[in-house]
Amino acid sequence: MRAPSIILVGLGAAILSACASDQGLTPKAALTDANQLAAHDTLAPAVKTTAPWPNADWWRAFGDPQLDRLMDEALAGSPDLRLARARLDQARALAGLADANRYPRVDANADSVYQHFSENDLVPPPLGGSSDSDNRLALDFSYELDFWGKNQATFEAAVGRTKAAEAEVQQARLLIATALADHYIQLQREFAQQDITESLLRQRRQLLDLTRQRVAAGLDSRVELEQAAAAIPAAEADLAAIRQNMDLTRHRLAALMGAGPDRGLAIARPQIGFDDALALPTRLPAELIGRRPDVAAQRWRVEAAAREIDVAKAGFYPNVDLLAFVGFGAIGLNDLLQGSSRIAGIGPAISLPIFDAGRLRSRLSARDADFDIAAEQYNATLVDALRDVADQLASRRALDIRLQHNRAALARFEESYRLAELRYQQGLANYLTVLIVEEQVLGQRRQIADLQASQRTVAVGLIRALGGGYRPATEPETTAGSVARPPAA
Repeated sequence: MRAPSIILVGLGAAILSACASDQGLTPKAALTDANQLAAHDTLAPAVKTTAPWPNADWWRAFGDPQLDRLMDEALAGSPDLRLARARLDQARALAGLADANRYPRVDANADSVYQHFSENDLVPPPLGGSSDSDNRLALDFSYELDFWGKNQATFEAAVGRTKAAEAEVQQARLLIATALADHYIQLQREFAQQDITESLLRQRRQLLDLTRQRVAAGLDSRVELEQAAAAIPAAEADLAAIRQNMDLTRHRLAALMGAGPDRGLAIARPQIGFDDALALPTRLPAELIGRRPDVAAQRWRVEAAAREIDVAKAGFYPNVDLLAFVGFGAIGLNDLLQGSSRIAGIGPAISLPIFDAGRLRSRLSARDADFDIAAEQYNATLVDALRDVADQLASRRALDIRLQHNRAALARFEESYRLAELRYQQGLANYLTVLIVEEQVLGQRRQIADLQASQRTVAVGLIRALGGGYRPATEPETTAGSVARPPAA
């Protein structure tokens, strides 16, 4: 086909394709601007101009070598993290496939069909009415001319999904690390509770000995003796419950590392240090978009959805393929490689939509809806990310106040217990008074241990809320208004 004929065919196809139109179809959602989410008054008290963002190995700041080793094991052996990496490998492979579709394809083909030729078909006598092989040996070339950007948009959508999968790997890493840190802090809390209960048990045994002496001296009755004796198995039951919880926590830690429960048996007492300072870096919430892997992943999902709209839009236009071949063709194998058996050809293959009963518009509407879904999921993730930061700060402020009051109360209860025990030893108070004050001291000590563990948990929660050291190499810039489209038909 001569070049003018090709141009005329292409022009006619473009005109005819106007029968299918995307008019009136557009996404409805828009991405929320993080700076428009009012958070200044909530976050400002904790913002420090010198406060850094978390490092990728943030747990090392706790100063516990055992925790460092457990983290290394968890990040190397977690099935959840390996699953996220497998999904990333899948996304990269699909992006490679989409990339390949942007380039020409050359195939070597060899066909040989033995057949009987009709006397009344295209093959004239003497071959007509005979049987022989029809042979073809050729290189076939095909290339889709991407006039409307469909293949490029398909590739960019696959790249967006790959970037989202990369961010999701980092999100999986962050969730595993923070979950392990939370359970490790829980184990430290349980060790503290064990210390408190063991100390209580020693005190109750001493009081039992004292009560026996007082009964022998006629200062107390068997009622006080039974009360003192009953307090010991009660404390031992509490101690057994705490040790049960310690075993369960060790099992959870082992599971997070992708190991069996025996691995948890080797976990010694945690030695997590704690920095009372809790500060936020500047430029919140603007920089939170790029610092949290879950937000970044959703942003890339939006980017991919926008490019899928471009793919659907290109479907309204002609699809033009350039086809060519060169090789040999012959009836019978004897002459297949002769110069006279050479074959070659080149030409376009054009397909265009004229009437499709609304398929193209429905496909584009679906892609617009996909964009709206991705955009609103991003908006929800961004709002939740800011809430997460605010929650950690509010929890920390409340914990600081509660801990201050509990420590003051503990000091008074301990003094009250000292006086009650002294009066009991002197015969000026009964055993019930000692028990009442002892329970108050025990309650305050347990609350303080819980509050201290909660402070550490909140510190980990803030690290998670700030992205745990994630920083992407590139960031998408898609908004609903920036969805690229071919010209309107």
